[in-house]
Amino acid sequence: MTDSSHEGVHHAWWKEAAVYQIYPASFKDSNGDGIGDIPGINSKLDYIKSLGVDIVWICPCYKSPKVDMGYDVSDYKDIDEQYGTMADIDKLIDGLHARGMKLVMDMVINHTSDQHEWFKSAVSSKDSPYRDYYIWKKPKISETGEKCPPNNWLSAFSGSVWEYDEKSGEYYFHLFAKEQPDLNWENPKVRQEVYDIIRFWLNKGVDGFRMDAINFISKEQSYPDAPISDPSSKYQNGAMYYASGPRLHEYLSEIGQILNQYNAFSVGEMAHVFDPNEIIKVVGFTRNELNMIFQFELTDIDMGPAGKFSPKAWTPTQFRNIANKWQVFMQENDGWNALFLENHDSGRSVSRFVKHRPEFRSVAAKMLATFIGLQSGTIFIYQGEELGLANMPKSWQISRYKDLETLNYYRQLLHDVASQDALDIAMGEFQKKARDHARLPFQWDSSPFAGFSTVQPWIDVNDDYREWNAALQVNDPLSVFNYWRSILDLRQTYKDVLVYGKFELVATTHEDVCAYERSFGSQVALVVASFSDSTVNWTVPLNFLKPGKWMLSNYADGSPLQPEMVLRPYEAFMYLLSN
Repeated sequence: MTDSSHEGVHHAWWKEAAVYQIYPASFKDSNGDGIGDIPGINSKLDYIKSLGVDIVWICPCYKSPKVDMGYDVSDYKDIDEQYGTMADIDKLIDGLHARGMKLVMDMVINHTSDQHEWFKSAVSSKDSPYRDYYIWKKPKISETGEKCPPNNWLSAFSGSVWEYDEKSGEYYFHLFAKEQPDLNWENPKVRQEVYDIIRFWLNKGVDGFRMDAINFISKEQSYPDAPISDPSSKYQNGAMYYASGPRLHEYLSEIGQILNQYNAFSVGEMAHVFDPNEIIKVVGFTRNELNMIFQFELTDIDMGPAGKFSPKAWTPTQFRNIANKWQVFMQENDGWNALFLENHDSGRSVSRFVKHRPEFRSVAAKMLATFIGLQSGTIFIYQGEELGLANMPKSWQISRYKDLETLNYYRQLLHDVASQDALDIAMGEFQKKARDHARLPFQWDSSPFAGFSTVQPWIDVNDDYREWNAALQVNDPLSVFNYWRSILDLRQTYKDVLVYGKFELVATTHEDVCAYERSFGSQVALVVASFSDSTVNWTVPLNFLKPGKWMLSNYADGSPLQPEMVLRPYEAFMYLLSN
């Protein structure tokens, strides 16, 4: 990892970067088929540049049957015709580099599509040279002589992780949809194939990767049954046996060696891991595995014991304490955080983490940006987050949802003859957390279909697009867009304190107020965010009652810093103390 050091802090270009995530199908349609594409992205590079980001990460656009919207790859070295051509990718790389930005691709290497040539060969014969590219097991035989899956692990998309193949009389393994068979990373030939794919894209000029479900690539090879935590279900969460398995760090070290040769950017997705001691093994500066990890303790705060679509109450105190946990741990252990509140797999933050008060939507979106954007770590902004885009209306019925995860869950409830109360609870959770919310078409302007396309898009446009769109916000100095731009500008202008500075939670007895200090040498910044939709009284600690400069406020008239403050609904600010 290329770095320099200053006052004991490791510097690196990827620590100072801000990343903008694009979901290609929903960003901009260039050819009038209702689906976003790479030429559409190319047409909006100046907009992205104007936000102030350094890196663009695009979700998978490889050839795919799109059972899981491209996370089922059938050819890693070609672009799906729905999105464009390899020439369009070359133009994207060149266009970003010409504007001083970099391109990060999504790398899906835990599993392939069942339409990948490797799997089509593997399923054709037990003698195929690609058979061992995947995970196959013989069935268990029950006491009554019935064939059963090899273990009781639950798939991420409901049902068993095992799919029976009649022709060979064996089951193959899939952590996600049955059309997404997991690769067998125990096979060195598989690893070399993957490493060749990584080099292929780096040699094309791609600057790094977001690595999907990367902590699932190593499984406990005995594949034992998972302990029964839900007696009502025959399938159980087996994450303890596949999330951060026994050879994970061996595999990531091999990947890291390649990435280091190119000084490439890397961020991995690590679900089901909440122990910082496990994650630091991946992101510790001298580990040479990955730069940073998406862990989900903060963004899973509203997910109940029965999974994503079960409810769970939470408080702003819990929210800030989780943030503090990861901030302090990483700075004490020479690791690095990936900062985010939204992505392609989640509901919109302004619809999840604050109360629904339309009159406060703009200041609430800015408050959340303040809270996450001034912490220590690399900041990730998901398309539309910079506009304060919200979830689809609660009036939309299940028939308007498209995502496999949501629809499978709903169908399973119907299959299990769930009560109306259970269906209503699930629908309420869909309205907050379904992946479709983030995948609605980008709202460019107030023209038909929000300027995303000239025809009906593949998924409906949010009803509010005439009031919430990029055209209205770009030139409005008080918009959410320009507030985000101010945050990114501050991170660059005050890089020492806001990128490399120490994070320390400011003690407060108020449940709804999150305050933290960033400090580097003599520079000290105070960041305050109220999660309340009403006014709250907050006592400013004495050590911050010093001369300074008001750097940021989500209200047009920022309140002066004084011993006793009345914070307005969702008020947030940054105050830089004078040296």
